[in-house]
Amino acid sequence: MNMNRPDGQRVARRDFVKLGGTVAAGVASVGLFDARFAHSAGSPETSAETFVAELYGSLSDKQKEIVWRPFDHADRRKINPNWHITKATIGDDLFSKQQRTLIDQIVRNITSADGYQRLIRQMDEDDAGMENYSFALFGEPGTDQFQFEMTGRHLTMRADGNRVDKAAFGGPIVYGHGEEVPSDNLFYYQTQQTNKVFQALDADQAKLALQTKAPKESAVQLQGPSGHFPGIAVNKLASDQKELVESTLKVLLAPYREDDVDEVMEILKSSGGMDQLHMAFYQEEDIDDDRVWDIWRVEGPSLVWHFRGAPHVHAYINIGVKS
Repeated sequence: MNMNRPDGQRVARRDFVKLGGTVAAGVASVGLFDARFAHSAGSPETSAETFVAELYGSLSDKQKEIVWRPFDHADRRKINPNWHITKATIGDDLFSKQQRTLIDQIVRNITSADGYQRLIRQMDEDDAGMENYSFALFGEPGTDQFQFEMTGRHLTMRADGNRVDKAAFGGPIVYGHGEEVPSDNLFYYQTQQTNKVFQALDADQAKLALQTKAPKESAVQLQGPSGHFPGIAVNKLASDQKELVESTLKVLLAPYREDDVDEVMEILKSSGGMDQLHMAFYQEEDIDDDRVWDIWRVEGPSLVWHFRGAPHVHAYINIGVKS
């Protein structure tokens, strides 16, 4: 995939075909990873956290020196679209094939089937595969505080078994994709979906929703109920428009496991529900000047979802209750 093709060779945005569940089936069963674990969804006995505990138990003292941190370590709170949480990568000789397989299983079990396939393809295209990403373990499995975190190019993701109170996904996460042609980007379908909301607005609503300049992509601190949020308030929308916002949020959350989605919805409900959200779209960096807004934001007291789609995707998510 050529990330630097000339503008004249760009695929028309309107010709985008939404990716289905066959994006990269079977990738993880090849090479570094063990096909014997090739299930795509966990059970209570094989949750992501079960594999985290098994991974922790398999670490030698030398490995722990590199990948283990106390739970309150500052690295656990850091988010960035391109960073390595440790100096070791998953493909290093430091780790066994079984340990790499356990890491793959953790990733499988914190994502949906489609979400996993997209993530595998994103890692392959952005940095030649999961083996070039890094992970760390914070705290100890079996206690009230532990977390697995994986980072690398266009990625910060976590598994914590809801050990971090009132924080969906265990804390802020990041995803993205380096493809600069929107129709080839793995997450452009999310921009298409959010823009359905914009297209459903009347002229006065659209004037409220459309902003000139976006905030910094990493500005995703939770504001709580006294916050000031950009864009149009969902509670000002008609019932059919609200339904469209709700279906859009479901699309955004679809790459993640049900437990995490359920926690997101519980947090939203505790802070006033969908009516407390705002949606903003930004005029800057409108690729192709087609008024399909490539930068957008969903925000409320307990949720920030900032999506920067130009020149390629960086998305920051922070969902929780402000302490």
